Amino acid sequence: MVGAILRAEHAAIGAAGLVAYLALGGSWLLLVPLLLVFDVSALGYLAGPRIGSVTYNAAHNFVVALLALLIGWLAGFAWLQMLAALWIAHVGVDRALGYGLKLPTDFRDTHLGRIGR
Repeated sequence: MVGAILRAEHAAIGAAGLVAYLALGGSWLLLVPLLLVFDVSALGYLAGPRIGSVTYNAAHNFVVALLALLIGWLAGFAWLQMLAALWIAHVGVDRALGYGLKLPTDFRDTHLGRIGR
C-alpha cells in the first residue's frame, strides 16, 4: 500500500512538472526530447557502476532540480525555469515507474529496490 502511495505521489510531481513547463511557455515539440535528455547521465556507467551511480544520481534528484528552479525564478531566466520544470517531471515519472537513485553496486540496484528480476 505504501509503495502505491509513493508512486502516486511521484506521478503527481511528474504531472506538476509537465504542467509548469507548459504554463511557462514550453514547446510541445521539444517536450519529449528535453524530457529524455536527463538520461544522458547514465553514460557514466561506461566508466563503471560507481561512477555511473554518481552521474545518474546527480541528474535524478529533486534537490538539484528544485535549486535550478529557484535560481531560474530569482534570476528571471524563463529557460532555466522550463528546464527545471522538465527536470522535476522527469524525476517524478522515473520514480513513479520504480526507477530510484542508483546504488554503486549495479545499475539495477536502487533506493526503491532492485529493478527487474
